[in-house]
Amino acid sequence: MCVDKGFMVVTVHLDEFDRKLMRLLQEDGRLTNNELSQKINLSASQCSRRRTRLEQEGYIRGYRADLDREKLGIGIVNLITVTLATHNRDNAQRFARLIGGLPEVLEAYSLTGEMDYIIKVVTPDLRSLSAFVSDVLLPHESVQHVKTAIVLDTLKESGALPV
Repeated sequence: MCVDKGFMVVTVHLDEFDRKLMRLLQEDGRLTNNELSQKINLSASQCSRRRTRLEQEGYIRGYRADLDREKLGIGIVNLITVTLATHNRDNAQRFARLIGGLPEVLEAYSLTGEMDYIIKVVTPDLRSLSAFVSDVLLPHESVQHVKTAIVLDTLKESGALPV
């Protein structure tokens, strides 16, 4: 499959075995090559070679544990939209540096439309959320306006891509 990215063409060389392997590893990154071989009907050595190739080519970027946020005392998920004070490269870079250094920010996206950014932030409680907004975001020179929404219920949460 070739994907045109405007100024460059990205060629993707994945067969159904690669896709099955990636789907299984997204579900459980601890699967051994023997376990993978049983699930996708390839030898363990072929699974190992394919996994290594997918890692080296950057399709598999890494592995991590899926931690239980609530058991860790991080009870609140917040979606915060941010409007920048001025719209120029330097201000955007200042905001990006701020966000990059905040461990409570799980995700951050630059947007089109009314808001400039949306960030997903986790906090232990409302007091921590208030401090994050009042002491970290609002005083920052790059930020003009912040709007916060507290997540009441998570209907779906998955980092798995549809491969």
